[in-house]
Amino acid sequence: MHSPKTRYLVFVQYFGTKYSGVMETLTDQPVLGVQNYLERAAQNLRPVTPIKFYVSSRTDTGVHALCNSAHLDVQRAVGKPPFPASVIVSALNYHLKPEPIRILSAYRVSDNFHARFSALSRTYIYRLVTGCSHHSQIPVFERDLCWAPKGDHLNVPAMQEAAGSLLGTHDFSTFRSVSSEKPFKSPIKTLAQADIRPSSGFMSHHYEYR
Repeated sequence: MHSPKTRYLVFVQYFGTKYSGVMETLTDQPVLGVQNYLERAAQNLRPVTPIKFYVSSRTDTGVHALCNSAHLDVQRAVGKPPFPASVIVSALNYHLKPEPIRILSAYRVSDNFHARFSALSRTYIYRLVTGCSHHSQIPVFERDLCWAPKGDHLNVPAMQEAAGSLLGTHDFSTFRSVSSEKPFKSPIKTLAQADIRPSSGFMSHHYEYR
């Protein structure tokens, strides 16, 4: 006989350059997903049953997350109380070292909570750098954090105008693969905000060069 499972919501950030994405991959693959490392760290909690993470937002190879979320169920041996949320944070972070993955916070949630299906919205940030004719010209502190399109100028007003046409609820069928593995998933999505604006590069105000 075992204690009942306790469900936790965790917020996690990671630097995704070295991972195949956030979702788990077969352990014999040369590059693993963030989920592989999360679940490996979680086994140090000594659960009765293996712990699985259910991630709210999937990210692809090389994509980072400032704040993704996931839920997990932890079942302890009979007579042992549920872990405080603070222990989940500290224990996972300890066993995630030295991976660039960090648990930001954790909360106990009800058994019917689902990180993916209970999420209300998702925010994505795409960073473009101009003036770099070759990827080797990207500043060191911007590498793997942005994309350098060809050309040295972006027509921001035109991009802002075009982005405005995407606001609202639309059918995004043309944006997904014809051979989608989940054809039953609705392509109808609502875009609440699309903000395009120029900004300074990371730490650019701290240095000058000639």
